[in-house]
Amino acid sequence: MWRSREPRYDVASGISQGARDYQEDAITADFPVGAEAGFVVLADGMGGHAAGDVASKIVLTEVFSELKFHFADVRSFEARAPEILRNIADFANETLRQHTRSHPETEGMGATLVVPALVENRLWWISIGDSPLFLFRGGRLSQLNEDHSMAPQIDFMVKSGLMDPEVAANHPDRNCLISVLMGTRIPKIDCPTKPYELQAGDIVLCASDGVQFLTNAQIEKVLNRYRKARSTEIAERLLEDLIRLDDPDQDNISFTVIKVNDASVRSGQERPRGPSTAVARPRRLTTVAPDHLSQPLQKPAQFVTPVPAAAPVIGPARAPAPTPRLAPTPLPLPEPWVARTPRQAGQAVQESNPDPAVEDLSPVRLRPRRVTVIK
Repeated sequence: MWRSREPRYDVASGISQGARDYQEDAITADFPVGAEAGFVVLADGMGGHAAGDVASKIVLTEVFSELKFHFADVRSFEARAPEILRNIADFANETLRQHTRSHPETEGMGATLVVPALVENRLWWISIGDSPLFLFRGGRLSQLNEDHSMAPQIDFMVKSGLMDPEVAANHPDRNCLISVLMGTRIPKIDCPTKPYELQAGDIVLCASDGVQFLTNAQIEKVLNRYRKARSTEIAERLLEDLIRLDDPDQDNISFTVIKVNDASVRSGQERPRGPSTAVARPRRLTTVAPDHLSQPLQKPAQFVTPVPAAAPVIGPARAPAPTPRLAPTPLPLPEPWVARTPRQAGQAVQESNPDPAVEDLSPVRLRPRRVTVIK
């Protein structure tokens, strides 16, 4: 059996509601310890009053359940990875269509989708919308997936000398999406036919665009400084830097940090055959709020419990809250038709390993955006 002394991946997720009134994103990371594969599902809800939070939960629930089924046999998944990922996205899109037909008041809701799926050192993904998938390698940050918004076209106009950089940075159509899951035809899908080969020391960052209130240079600086630290510390530092901005327009933030260890890229050894570990045993949840995170913020703390409860969750408060409350009860998988909840402005960092699998179902919100569908 092909085994290593270290986990193949070091994974943690960070979440924050930011300055928004509702949580309209959902994120989950599934990396069973000892398994050769894992994946992240991030859905960025949009539509505001038209139930963007419902859309993101529908997309996450459908994509997660389908992908979990296929990951029971990663060899079979890899043989048809692009086809499977596209079919899963189509299935989630069809579920949105059916929900909109039966609930006309939700007409116009939608969600972006980004799914990085890792098998050993091979990275597959599907991406629809503008949620970024970053790669940090050799001290440099780059974006792997396509940006399905107007931003690339506006930036091209700047490079061509057709638009002033300041005008481009504040252009009203900059965040206008040209592809999204809405229960209608999907104009653009980014799903490579071959996997991207990862290297030991690479850091993959799957995020909502709320993280992009930090510039790429600022994100790169954090990853450079803490590249040898655990993924939980990297996630904490990114959240701290975003909170320190104190931006009144701060979008909700959701992201997963994936550090690739030597075990994922080791060659010349026998690889495991047959199904990978699909479900690991549950264990107790420990919730901890360190002193350096619990003081300088401005709103009451909120802690997100992974499903199943497995890893420590760390949540900085946004208001003086000397005694953060524990959340010992695991949250269930989000039901597709969950109604919007009142504002709960907290943030959390959840470690996905070591020890058994972590499935973090943590809905978060992003800013409402207009959608331009190209036919």
